Amino acid sequence: MSGLRLAAARLDLRADTCPITWVKTRMALEKVQEGELLVLLLREGEPLRNVPATAVEEGHRVVSRQPREEQGAGTWEVVLEKGTPPQALP
Repeated sequence: MSGLRLAAARLDLRADTCPITWVKTRMALEKVQEGELLVLLLREGEPLRNVPATAVEEGHRVVSRQPREEQGAGTWEVVLEKGTPPQALP
């Protein structure tokens, strides 16, 4: 099981809409260490497009993105790896 990594945190955002989905994701990312995984449950559509895209812009990595219909129609699981946010310009 050398490739198996456990998530540091899980977050169900299916009841939320943008931009709250990203606000809650950012707060969860602040609580985990660099390199740790955060598992998100998102609805398809705007949350599924915006949350991963914003995470990448902020220096994180999308490890996987897959449908989870067993969790409800239109549900997707997105796994993020916390990275280092880009430094602000002085």
